[in-house]
Amino acid sequence: MKKYTSLQDIQADLASGEITCRALTEYYLKNIKEQEKLNVFLEVYEEEALAKAEEVDKKIKEGIAGKLAGMVIGLKDVLCHKDHGLQSASKILDKFVSQFTGTAVQRILDEDVIVIGRQNCDEFAMGSSNEKSAFGPTLNAADNSKVPGGSSGASAVAVQAELCLASLGSDTGGSVRQPASFCGVIGLKPTYSRISRYGLTAYASSFDTIGVLSHSTHDAAILLEIMAGADDFDSTVSQKPVPSYSKELSFDKKVKIAYLSEGVESEGVQVEVKERTQTIIDSLKSEGHEVEAVSFDYLKYSLPAYYILTCAEASANLSRFDGVRYGYRSENTIDLMSMYKKSRSEGFGTEVKKRIMLGTFVLSAGYYDAYYTKAQKVRRLIKEEVDKILSQYDFIILPTAPTTAFTLGEHEGDTLSMYLADLFTVPLSLAGVPAVSIPNGEDKKGMPIGLQIASKSFNEGEILGFSQYLLDL
Repeated sequence: MKKYTSLQDIQADLASGEITCRALTEYYLKNIKEQEKLNVFLEVYEEEALAKAEEVDKKIKEGIAGKLAGMVIGLKDVLCHKDHGLQSASKILDKFVSQFTGTAVQRILDEDVIVIGRQNCDEFAMGSSNEKSAFGPTLNAADNSKVPGGSSGASAVAVQAELCLASLGSDTGGSVRQPASFCGVIGLKPTYSRISRYGLTAYASSFDTIGVLSHSTHDAAILLEIMAGADDFDSTVSQKPVPSYSKELSFDKKVKIAYLSEGVESEGVQVEVKERTQTIIDSLKSEGHEVEAVSFDYLKYSLPAYYILTCAEASANLSRFDGVRYGYRSENTIDLMSMYKKSRSEGFGTEVKKRIMLGTFVLSAGYYDAYYTKAQKVRRLIKEEVDKILSQYDFIILPTAPTTAFTLGEHEGDTLSMYLADLFTVPLSLAGVPAVSIPNGEDKKGMPIGLQIASKSFNEGEILGFSQYLLDL
């Protein structure tokens, strides 16, 4: 079977009778089995996916199939899907089965998507390499000695390695965009509140966003337009009407673009990443666009503010995992207090425990104002700075990550180096604006490089149209 990189191609061949949904699903299932070493899927829904494929084939013949008929998708293991396992790649949720389906997942199911399985990730979406999973690391398909990025690393590899057409991930500080960069696919983080978070396991509630990993901007656009919009189950979701993103991908105007000077000048950015970013800048100038450098004065404060705030929120959100009502419970207990302590200390991994303890510390009496309150003020300054730039320019472009994918275990024990992988994605998460990572060539070793594009809140249609324009340059 030929390699499909867009739903449009699949639906064209379904209409002509060249393929069927069942044959396509069988193809992806075969690829999953052949590439088990990548450790992408924690659970594969083989029988269910094939049954759904046959159902969609029947609907296509009857002319009543949904918009996503023919799309085979994977779900990051933080998204609720009723009667299916949900573990957030953690031992603490051992044998837990979701009691309901989240809004975003339900909306794509209603449009006849075929869910093929749940995908590995960093535990509770806390990580930048997919090495922090209780089920072992996922490997980058371009080079199995490299990480795929995190926390949605397996979701990116699934698209990269033809294990499904697209994936749903989550992006808190770069967890869709950075893996997209490392794996050479498209990764979209919508505006915070654009998609309901109902059914998304909470890490940091004021940052968490459901995102899309795909090969095509059209697939990202159509998934977004289906998932986005008001939801009675999430009081924080936007009430703004949802445009037909997939029909608004044309781009034929001259725009004003800002590029982050640190992305092409900083010594910490890999040479090939700088060169590829500069190539895009030069191409845009030659096409007649107005492209100017801007310096982001608060860049160095972004990571400290982000980790203080997200760890504080994680400390509160993860308190519900206590061994009492569901999930893992230690057998080595003698009373209630030891059950709490041992269940959490044995159930959570090192990175999650580190963040919970840091979050508890910054929220504690005597330190709240010194850390948490100050970080909130810095977040406000960063948002104001980003909004100010976007009031003067149509788009901001910058590298998605300072480097290409690093070697497995390279940053083990070096927390700072690991966190720096999110240096260019975190500021946009702090500001809550939409951003997308698109492929931007490769380094000398053949590892993918990503380019990040950001714009004003709720400007996803423009970003996706501009992204397609850049991909076509």
